[in-house]
Amino acid sequence: MPYTSLTASDSSITPQIMQDEGTMKAYQSIAQSTALAVQDAVDNLRNINTISSTAIGVAMAQMLAVPEKAGEYTTIVTSAQEIATAAAANFLLIGQNASTVLSGFPSK
Repeated sequence: MPYTSLTASDSSITPQIMQDEGTMKAYQSIAQSTALAVQDAVDNLRNINTISSTAIGVAMAQMLAVPEKAGEYTTIVTSAQEIATAAAANFLLIGQNASTVLSGFPSK
């Protein structure tokens, strides 16, 4: 078992033990923060996909109901798809950045 302040008496806490414990706590805090950022990005992606899918569904229903205006609704479908694609790219960027932050922070 590692010798830390949790297992040592107050008289045996060394500056190295304090530094190691501080580093571990900071790493855990950074890990939690990056996990929350990724979780928020997942929620955003899910919400954007729900909205985009709904918009596409409504536009397609209108295309079937009013075929002479299909061109107008095609623009809506295309825009909704572009928004979903941008949200996926944003999710990837946030995930990569979170990974970079976490991997650049010492865990020991």
